[in-house]
Amino acid sequence: MTSDDTATPQNSDSPFRDGRTARDEAPQFVLPLVVRIERAAPPARTDALETAARAVLVILADERSLGDGEWAAAMRDWQDARIRKVVRRARGAEWRRAEALDGITVTGGSAEVRVFPPVPLDGWPKDLARLQVSGTDLDDPEPPSAPDPAAPVLWLNPDLDMTAGKAMAQAGHGAQLAWWELSDTQRKEWREAGFPLSVRVADRSRWEPLTTAGLPVVRDAGFTEIAPGSCTVVAEGAREGGLLSDLGRR
Repeated sequence: MTSDDTATPQNSDSPFRDGRTARDEAPQFVLPLVVRIERAAPPARTDALETAARAVLVILADERSLGDGEWAAAMRDWQDARIRKVVRRARGAEWRRAEALDGITVTGGSAEVRVFPPVPLDGWPKDLARLQVSGTDLDDPEPPSAPDPAAPVLWLNPDLDMTAGKAMAQAGHGAQLAWWELSDTQRKEWREAGFPLSVRVADRSRWEPLTTAGLPVVRDAGFTEIAPGSCTVVAEGAREGGLLSDLGRR
């Protein structure tokens, strides 16, 4: 399962664009994410997507990613170029080797995702480079419940058939766009709350209104699975009075 791709809000200087920009001339980095998928106990798909989205937020907010932190230079280089995310899978000894590398493990209800500081596109650590990027998809044993009305929702395009890995990376893109919309105070509140969020497939009747409501929209660069420029995720804030009630209107 893989996503080596980017996305776009509407501004022309965004690192998330499907067309070529000056950012393509910069050295390219990728944010690695590894999802734990044990053969006998794979995580639920929606939980894996939500955990991956939170993992992206956790590393963005980590002290090591800010200021003079040990990951800060890599995080800046990554965000100055394309915003690439690649999801790989691991189990057993593979997962234990991944856990030994510098990174952060984020746990959901049934999912575990480890996120690592960005690495050069062609410079993956050996224990991550050997991990599989395809061959396993995930399912929800039961239909997901209604999203929490007091937390952000990352809405997936109902007309796109994405693997779990692709969808995890896209959810991560959506979470990152939402993070960029916030003030420092709002980021602190979201972080202290544990980054509550939901990832759901939008109803077809709601998808077009969501994409035209001025909210952050992920547009895929088309490196894997889907056509360039496809809208994959819309990041919607919480309902009136919630944490991100002004998302898309600031």
